[in-house]
Amino acid sequence: MNKGLINKFAGLRRMVAPAVFTVLLASVAFAAYSEYANTAATQQEISQQALPAEAKTTLQLIKQGGPFPYARDGVVFGNHEKLLPRKSRGYYHEYTVKTPGVRSRGARRIVCGPPAECYYTDDHYESFKRIRG
Repeated sequence: MNKGLINKFAGLRRMVAPAVFTVLLASVAFAAYSEYANTAATQQEISQQALPAEAKTTLQLIKQGGPFPYARDGVVFGNHEKLLPRKSRGYYHEYTVKTPGVRSRGARRIVCGPPAECYYTDDHYESFKRIRG
């Protein structure tokens, strides 16, 4: 093989290696940012006192273990949107917050994981606020 050709390949390898490293580094940074963004989205908080009256009622029912007015109250929440901290399947359960003037279940929910990690959404899982104290 020609020595000049070998030098060209060696030079190419020195140029490609940093590019591959840069792509890998960017991938890791993007993954870390995505995890941060998901966690940051759930860092918004709302106090129990600031919840709508219907959400306070739902929260009280959750604390006392029911009875719940909707058949789907207490079902496993899959966190498919990945806006809540990642936990194993079955960790979160969802509960309907009655919406005045709406015949269906509406968009409002409280999602809880044990022992008392609860989140409120008023836009059908588009965003969450962690419920404080």
